Formats: sequence, C-alpha cells, structure tokens
Amino acid sequence: MNTTLIGKVTGLDSANDTAPRFGVHGTDLGIMWDDAAGRTFVVFGDTYGEGWCGDGAGPRESDWRCNFLAISTDRDLDNGLRFETVLAHPDGRARQVLDRDPRVDEETVIPCSGTAIGETHYLHYMSVRAWGSKGRWTTNYSGIAVSTDAGETWDKPMGARWINRAERDHPFQMGAFALGEDYLYLLGTPNGRWGSASLARVTRDDVLDTRAYDYWNGYGWYPRDEFRAVPVMRGNVAELSVIYSTHLSRWLAIHLDEALSALVLRSAKTLTGPWSEPQVIVTGRDYPGLYGGYFHPASAHGPAIYFTMSLWQPYNVYLMRTELD
Repeated sequence: MNTTLIGKVTGLDSANDTAPRFGVHGTDLGIMWDDAAGRTFVVFGDTYGEGWCGDGAGPRESDWRCNFLAISTDRDLDNGLRFETVLAHPDGRARQVLDRDPRVDEETVIPCSGTAIGETHYLHYMSVRAWGSKGRWTTNYSGIAVSTDAGETWDKPMGARWINRAERDHPFQMGAFALGEDYLYLLGTPNGRWGSASLARVTRDDVLDTRAYDYWNGYGWYPRDEFRAVPVMRGNVAELSVIYSTHLSRWLAIHLDEALSALVLRSAKTLTGPWSEPQVIVTGRDYPGLYGGYFHPASAHGPAIYFTMSLWQPYNVYLMRTELD
C-alpha cells in the first residue's frame, strides 16, 4: 500500500490557515463524521493559540482549549481538507465545545469518535484524570455527548458514562463508533495506548443509556456488563477509527500501534472479527511523533482511504491518503 501526505490541515501555512483565522496554532486528532446533509464534522483535541506551536501540548496560558469543532463540505480531498466554518467566539477564535467537569479531578476532556443519527450528533469522549509516561494515562470515565443543534451546543448526560474503576482497567474508556443498519456499535479500549479493543452495541434509540448496551463475549451478546466483553481486536490498539468500505465490502480500522510507532490498517467482514493482522501504512521513521489516524467519511466509497494524522513534532494535524491493494 502506498501512503502519501496531502497537506497540513491546521496551524500556520495549512490549508485552513487556522492560526490567524481561528487562533489555532497547535492542535491534534481531527476526528470526522458526516451528517445527513453530507457535511463533514471535524473535532480536534487539546488546542493552543498564540505563543505556542512547539512539540506537543503547550502551556495553558497560550489560549488553551480542550477541543474545538470545524465543519467541511470539501470533497476534493486530493487538494487538502478545507473547512467551511469553525464554531467560534464572536472574535473569530475557535471555541471549546466540550467543557471540563468541575466535579472531578480532570486534566482535560478529549473527543474520541463522532457520529450522527438523523439530526442528532453523538460524540464519544474521555475525561482524562492524569497524563502519565509515554502512551499511558488514566481516565475518570468515558461518555457520550449529544447535540441536537448541529454541534452548536453539547450536553454530557450522566447516564451516558462508563466510570473507570480503581484498577484503571475499564475496557471502554476510549471509543470508536461504527454505525450499522439496526445498531450503533462501539469499539472500546482501556485508557492509554496498550490495550485491546472490545465491542458493544446499542439500538439507535438508546445511545445515551449505558444500561441498554450489549457486549460481545466471544459467543454472543451479553447485556449491561462491559467486563464480560472479550477483545475482538488484540494488540496495542490506540486512537481507533472504524469505517465500512462499500468498495471492499469489509470493515476497515486504523489505529496507532505504540510498540511499532506506526499507524496500521486492519479489516474484517464483521465487527466481531476475526480482524486481519495489522498492516503498517505510516511509520514513525518517516513521520516522527505520529499518532491518531481518523478516517474521512469519503474513505467508505473508493479504492483510496483518506485520514487525518497527528504529529507531536510540531503539534498539528495532517491529511493523508493510502491506496489500498
């Protein structure tokens, strides 16, 4: 498979020139999903303004926001990913859309995956309690936020949370949505970058009720108890993104493998697996400090996939293209 860099999405000299236009000098992630009108929503993680675009996260004094959201209608991706608008303050600076939780010891709140069902948008996120050593951190809980006004405002319902326990081993602390015909599926990993991925599902009407989720136990669906879930995708699965390819009639998954320092691609006929062994599509040798890897929805329909990639050095988001074999 051949992977090429299309261009920079955020920061100075990017396709969107986000530093002078939106006060975004450094950011990461770039998680994408489409709405019913075909608009692509793009949500980012920890974001910094003037005074920072070095390696990694900057000081909070540099106009730090936990996240921000952009909307794109661009389908000419070979010329870069361009925004139509950014949710912003009156002065034009990109604004935070998911606020921190004042009731817990929380470092930041980070989006993990997004989807839309009808006019309702759902955003999976994690409440980060503390950052640790490379590839390790702890969470308070994960949750699903909801918006019914096209992303302008978001609620974080208490009933849509998976609380991490003292062992910090909860299997659904980072999530990747996969929308099926009858169910919304959620592939989950523990906090950090060193766990395997397990699978849950819920009917489209019950997305915000964690008590309504079933978990794949290797033989069938077990209700309500996420610790009955067994991994469907083993290995160092981090920052997972999943999409169904109508071109290949298979599910595709991109994730970071921290041990390999690479973004890898897997495929499966069904979400329950078996999933293929990981194939490296981008390496840290070529792009030091890479992570993320989130599909653009257009990847569902052709022999090429498009995805965002984050770099720690310098801290920004890039659009990539991979030609599938």
